[in-house]
Amino acid sequence: MTDLEARYDRIADFYESTIGDRLTDEGTAALLELVGGVGGERVLDLACGHGRISRELARRGGRVVGVDLSQALLEKARLAGSAPPGTVDYRLGSAADPQLELGQTFDTVVCNYGLTDIDDLAGTLANVTRLLRPGGRFVYSMLHPCFPGWGPDAPSSWPVDGGYYREGWWLGTNPGFRGKVGANHRMLSTYLNLLTEQGLVLDRVVEPRPGPDWEQRLPGGTPVPVFLAVRCIRR
Repeated sequence: MTDLEARYDRIADFYESTIGDRLTDEGTAALLELVGGVGGERVLDLACGHGRISRELARRGGRVVGVDLSQALLEKARLAGSAPPGTVDYRLGSAADPQLELGQTFDTVVCNYGLTDIDDLAGTLANVTRLLRPGGRFVYSMLHPCFPGWGPDAPSSWPVDGGYYREGWWLGTNPGFRGKVGANHRMLSTYLNLLTEQGLVLDRVVEPRPGPDWEQRLPGGTPVPVFLAVRCIRR
């Protein structure tokens, strides 16, 4: 068992109870809007967790393969079943593993809030390009790399003692995900440059407003970007 796999196996119950099947948070909603229709498409959900995005894409008619390295989360995904009219096939594997073979190429690859959890971003994006058909789309969402955070329940994208320009993995001190499994902070430019290096062309970037629940807690009442969603096309 890898350290990253163990991190998520240990918190599988917390993960499921905290995230549930909600699809209305601003980052997820932006991702699904950028994905659009997937009826009859082959769709890969990288870092699928307990399968909430996989099931929604199946509801939209996609033939979905969900990949995650946490056996505990995949067990929860399988217990939840599929979501006709599409199908979901859950596989154990690492998004960054160069030996990851799924027996097909895909029309669409998605990754919802997963890239900051993955230590090897370059390897993951290389797999996205390898597994995506030419002209296919890669859509991801994440906590905005520039989000400065506030308070214990809305931590920054980077450690307080590090700052935006210091990249790397860090473990928070809050009771949420960053305090339980940590995250990889990377500058926005790092994400965009690696996409280009791996043959992915930027097609659309969305920075949705955080929504009233977030904005009412913002220091000074001034909205800042909290979420980011990006769509790329494979050359």
